[in-house]
Amino acid sequence: MNKFLAEIMEQPEAVEATLSYYLSDRGKRELKNIRQMLEKERPEQIIFTGMGSSYFASYAASYLFNSMGIRSYAMNSSELLYYHFPVIGRKTAVVCVSQSGESFEVVRLLEKLPKDILCIGVSNEAKSSLSMRAVTVLRSRAGREEMTSTKTYTTITLVMFILGWYLGDAWGREKVRQIRRMCAGMEKMLNRREKLIDDVKGFLGKVDFIQFIGRGPAFSTAVQSELMFKEAAKVAAAGTLGGEFRHGPMEMVGASFKSVLFAAEGKTYSQSIKMARDIGKYHGKVVLISNKASLGANDENVKTIAIDQPDEYLFSIQSIIPVQLLVNALALTNGHEPGRFLHGGKVTLTE
Repeated sequence: MNKFLAEIMEQPEAVEATLSYYLSDRGKRELKNIRQMLEKERPEQIIFTGMGSSYFASYAASYLFNSMGIRSYAMNSSELLYYHFPVIGRKTAVVCVSQSGESFEVVRLLEKLPKDILCIGVSNEAKSSLSMRAVTVLRSRAGREEMTSTKTYTTITLVMFILGWYLGDAWGREKVRQIRRMCAGMEKMLNRREKLIDDVKGFLGKVDFIQFIGRGPAFSTAVQSELMFKEAAKVAAAGTLGGEFRHGPMEMVGASFKSVLFAAEGKTYSQSIKMARDIGKYHGKVVLISNKASLGANDENVKTIAIDQPDEYLFSIQSIIPVQLLVNALALTNGHEPGRFLHGGKVTLTE
């Protein structure tokens, strides 16, 4: 088993370890501490910021916070540093997200932030520039990761969801039960990975370019999938909002078109299913990843992967597992070591 696949396989354990920490007395104190800081400072907005996978995870977090009435935005750290910095005022809390805590742009942003701005960190590392400069840091418990982000992405996203549910008074037994259900679902899919990937590869055929489409929190899954295909498999890819796809990109759909569409039951499920049907109607291939039993998209150009997770936010985490496995398989097919960096490294230390 190669290192990239090994890290994919470690995700159920990493998710369980992260959950267990925030159910412990220490984890509960950290969540309570952040709530008290926010109640004291009373920020009018929260800005989530990061680079790469951490930026994409910020999208999902912002969707959750806004859904609970906590005004928030996701901003790329580089763009925030150079173009949007004036929006950071006294009534702003900044959540800096960095798996390593050392991403170049995040460190520069931390150096530039005024001292009276409440800065919260989210990271997988205990000792880092982020941990030294942020007021407090919430950590995932993914363990060491050397290859393209898999388990750090899923666990950091989970940490921010836990924080959002806690602040919105929605954190409790039912969420814990759903997270444990997610761990079991991940493990089940990983255990049957060979048949799953053989079926998907047979359906898609040769992949030179693949389009990922998602709405709501699954948009973060779509753009993270794009990144993994480019970085770990060296295959061209794009991640697009579902609503945006009809505004131009639909014109490239034809017999050679390959796509993955994430469709969670929720506010935009019907729109996503209609899009899957339309892509199939125009002879494009769609791998439809969904959590709804009755999909209503039976077409030879549509292949469905079922995700046993009713929560739309946790679906955005669990639904990336088949994509990770496909990345690994395509990298091997194309003669690459999955997740190996050719022109950079795990941590980006320069612009």
